[in-house]
Amino acid sequence: MASSTTASQTELKTNKVPIAWRDQCSALLLPLNVCRREKYYLPWECENERHAYEKCQYDDYVRRMKLLSKQKLREAEAATE
Repeated sequence: MASSTTASQTELKTNKVPIAWRDQCSALLLPLNVCRREKYYLPWECENERHAYEKCQYDDYVRRMKLLSKQKLREAEAATE
């Protein structure tokens, strides 16, 4: 199941993205890496792509923390019963 921010495995393999970076925001990482290579990794270039990727990473982190807190709450409620 690929969302708008998840690239397919063949795209990731073609672009040689390490397995550790193949997450929910992988589709945003591909154009960011292309821009970085074209602009010689200058820090002031590719700001829009980097911002979109970092926002996606943050949103994914918040989503996972909400799921974790809900799971811990359910476990605590189950332990008290």
